[in-house]
Amino acid sequence: MNCAVSTTSSSLSRRRLVLGILVLLLVDVIWVASSELTSYIFQEFNKPFFSTFAKTSMFVLYLLGFLIWQPWRHQCAKRLRETRTNRLADACAADGAVNHTLSDPLYVPVKFHDLQNEKILTTNDDKSIKKPRVRFSNLMEVRQLPLSQALEAKLSRMLHPPVRDSEAAVRTSGKFTICQVAKISFFFCFVWFLANYSYQEALSDTRVAIVNIISSTSGLFTLILASIFPSNSGDRFTLSKLLAVILSIGGVVLVSLSGSGSSRDKEAIGSLWSLLGAALYAVYIVMIKRKVDREEKLDIPMFFGFVGLFNLLLLWPGFFLLHYTKFEAFEFPNKLVWIYLVINGLVGTVLSEFLWLWGCFLTSSLVGTLALSLTIPLSIIADICMQK
Repeated sequence: MNCAVSTTSSSLSRRRLVLGILVLLLVDVIWVASSELTSYIFQEFNKPFFSTFAKTSMFVLYLLGFLIWQPWRHQCAKRLRETRTNRLADACAADGAVNHTLSDPLYVPVKFHDLQNEKILTTNDDKSIKKPRVRFSNLMEVRQLPLSQALEAKLSRMLHPPVRDSEAAVRTSGKFTICQVAKISFFFCFVWFLANYSYQEALSDTRVAIVNIISSTSGLFTLILASIFPSNSGDRFTLSKLLAVILSIGGVVLVSLSGSGSSRDKEAIGSLWSLLGAALYAVYIVMIKRKVDREEKLDIPMFFGFVGLFNLLLLWPGFFLLHYTKFEAFEFPNKLVWIYLVINGLVGTVLSEFLWLWGCFLTSSLVGTLALSLTIPLSIIADICMQK
């Protein structure tokens, strides 16, 4: 029996790993295409903060799931019932004793069943014995709640909707509630935005291939952070992981040194932005893997939906800051650029970030970041084909 369970578990792990690798490969293709489109947009509308804010805010579309996805609606209804019940309890506690809120007592006669209908017990000796019963008072005391509390009390006593199989599975798997998902999104909103803003700034100063080459160094940051803050046994430091990271970084160094001196000087700022983005991406994925050990516990679309909401509500003052410091003057793009931004945001950000986080959960944080290295040959091929 133990061998069968072990074999099944090993087979499931392999399938998860294969699925995760396929998802990450798809993400690489989407990211390279999105980077090329972003680089093209910056030729006409070089506004990295505007681009990052617009595309990140599109995550709020995931919150439409509360209208169409039944398990999310059930969680909302349950949360509203709990809030209503707590509000009623707080109101009663504030009034002091409950009796002060009730009406004067009204005594109503109580009708009991006829004694002739009372059951008779028969013993082994064929002796009949009346079934013992408790006799209550003939009067019943009735009190009424005030109208302001009667409706709340009735709603709190209403039957809960039938528990679905999906809801039972959520409770047994320890899935995060809506409030917990919102708190996680609030914490990671700023780190995620800064990582993407750094990447957009790098694309505005440097070629796509160079940006993706420098961004692949996030594997080194991830290896270090995952060893310090491991989320599972797969994040432990090993020599094979170190060798993989060294080979990856070595390839980055060789390709970077192959450029001319003038080119390196011109693209130094973009390289620094790429390096900052790589470090922030590593912080983001390692910390979220530490907070959420299994993908079943977190509704990834809900997570990104709240990220988009917090981005929309909290980060708009950045427009004023960058405008008045003359770092990025605020202006609206034309119609064609708007179309490109929307397409790039929906596919290159909303869809790809969901797939990337899912792929990281299916594999590991280190595999997820090392998969970024595959964008290097793809982006070089794209630069050769599109920019000659």
